[in-house]
Amino acid sequence: MTGPGHSATAPIPAEPGASAAAAYRAGIFDPTVLSACISCGFCLPVCPTYAQTKLENSSPRGRITLMRALEEGRLDEDDPTLQHQAGLCLGCRACETVCPAGVKYGELLEQWRDHQWRGRHTPPIAGALRAGVRVTPALAVGGLLRGAARTTGAPEPDRPHLMLGCLERSLYPKVSRAALRLIPDADVPEGQGCCGALHAHNGGSREAAEMAQRLGERMPGTIVSTSGGCAAYLAHQLGHDRVKEVGEFLLSRWDENPASMPPLRPILVDGRPARVGVKDSCQLRNGLGVFAQSRALVGRVAELVELPSAGVCCGGAGTYSMLQPEMSRAVLDPTLTQARDLGLDYLVSLNVVCTRQLASGVRRAKLPVRVLHLVELLELAL
Repeated sequence: MTGPGHSATAPIPAEPGASAAAAYRAGIFDPTVLSACISCGFCLPVCPTYAQTKLENSSPRGRITLMRALEEGRLDEDDPTLQHQAGLCLGCRACETVCPAGVKYGELLEQWRDHQWRGRHTPPIAGALRAGVRVTPALAVGGLLRGAARTTGAPEPDRPHLMLGCLERSLYPKVSRAALRLIPDADVPEGQGCCGALHAHNGGSREAAEMAQRLGERMPGTIVSTSGGCAAYLAHQLGHDRVKEVGEFLLSRWDENPASMPPLRPILVDGRPARVGVKDSCQLRNGLGVFAQSRALVGRVAELVELPSAGVCCGGAGTYSMLQPEMSRAVLDPTLTQARDLGLDYLVSLNVVCTRQLASGVRRAKLPVRVLHLVELLELAL
């Protein structure tokens, strides 16, 4: 097998027998998770990068074969195919939703990048962002200057806590303000740092887990996140009972206590209900199983139009659009075509990186579609 973008890469040596395979283990991967893959190929049709390349190396099954070769010493750890494929994967975890063996591919990818993206092998952009979001005061100042939701001091245990996204508070400050209008009893604890999701997906999973625990200690009780990726990661670390994505939180609250829902009017465009498509957050949908809630909320204020590619990665994938811009655009293009053909007025995002990816794609394609976060759309209906 050869990796895309490499004209010549030595083929992976054949897998040895069981006794030979057990003779050497590099200790990079959880052996139980790594051995779970049965190479059935169910993952191939749902993998966005395999859809683009049709190369085995660019599929989950192919990448697990590479991981095994690395773990068993059949490939040198600095082999260019390992580095390339560790970065080419979107980490969308769509493969997990169809895997009959229940392979936890997301965990394997984190372990792989922990090993591949080390020292001089760390992509500069990933390293810079990992370092930048560690500086909590800088995140706070950025949000303050850009007009994100103001912090309210120490957390009150009986109130839901609005989590401020590291980059969202600077790039899209209106999102946190809209969330507060919809959850007026929420507090915004001061001193919020990064939840660790960016580190976990970019070669720093050990530090990521520590960051998640610190944030959980700083915000006891229910944490509400406006970022699907952050919600999924933090829920994995702290428990889904404590961490809720904002759409998930709102629908549950409003269904259980209709009096808590503010009056919502239909969103109209040229006198007709607005046509709105939802683009799922991969980690939220595939990692946490949360996707119906956003559609239910959109359906209360507009005409929900289901995109055929709604559950397929948009190509943003954290730092992916910066590290793999060509593949990132190719993965996004079907969504842009569908948004145009379906005559959407709004395209709803559930994650800051998705918002950035969708908005840049809409501008590039010159589409008459407005990209909004879910809470921004609901705010229009207040």
